[in-house]
Amino acid sequence: MRLKTMLAGLAAALTAGPALAQDGLEIVGQPKDGLMGFQPAVTELARDIHWLDGMVNIIMIAIVIFVTGLLAYCTIRYNRKSNPTPAGFTHHTPIEIAWTIVPIVILVFIGAFSLPVLFKQQEIPTADITIKATGYQWYWGYEYVDSDFAFDSYMIGAPATGGDNRLNAEVEQQLIDAGYSKDEWLLATDTAVVVPVGKTIVVQLTGGDVIHSWTIPAFGVKQDAVPGRLAELWFKPEKEGVYFGQCSELCGQSHAYMPITVKVVSQEAYDAWLAGAIEEYAGTPTTDGYDVALAN
Repeated sequence: MRLKTMLAGLAAALTAGPALAQDGLEIVGQPKDGLMGFQPAVTELARDIHWLDGMVNIIMIAIVIFVTGLLAYCTIRYNRKSNPTPAGFTHHTPIEIAWTIVPIVILVFIGAFSLPVLFKQQEIPTADITIKATGYQWYWGYEYVDSDFAFDSYMIGAPATGGDNRLNAEVEQQLIDAGYSKDEWLLATDTAVVVPVGKTIVVQLTGGDVIHSWTIPAFGVKQDAVPGRLAELWFKPEKEGVYFGQCSELCGQSHAYMPITVKVVSQEAYDAWLAGAIEEYAGTPTTDGYDVALAN
């Protein structure tokens, strides 16, 4: 039960804080039926990954075209009919040197661009907000480290929310009541991670039982949650909205039923949500009132 606020004038705002941070947001990071591309990139990390993927694809397509053309030429030029008397040499030194050096140059070129992207992901910056995520069979537990409160996040329709991992009328109504539609079945959770737009978020990851993996495609982040170890990832979302991910490490029978929901909101909405969440989950209030997120 939500505790009564000491500031009577802000009671309604605090009570509505979590809803304010979750309602009226565009669903941005969602898989689409029939599409093959990436979800929209809303972080610098995701844009880097998309650019790198495009660059590598261009190189691969060029290689495929070259090799296919070479095979076609050799098939036509050196078949038995066109070349009844084959040559008798066993090797060709210039060609062998070329097909050794050229792949090395290509790999070095790719590495020169891919390694900086990897290092950027692994070099964790100073966090505005730190969240610890723990994977369990089959849900996620989140702790807002700076504010000392935690909650569990279950898929809407999971047994913990009164469902049986099937989409029926009752579960569809739960989705609607939470502001979703049946299209978000298997994606939406009963409690979402809420973060402010434009802030650096560091997520600490571990597993409570087996290995899980925390992934938000639109953020360009993915990190295994290994029991007994604490890993980190970071992102800085640039657009308000609702973003979905999934556990991306096979973790047991209900692996498909532990989605991730992150809602990126304005600073004002986040401050209101955080104030309400601190009361609801018995966290530690801040001394700065609503202005709890660090400045850029």
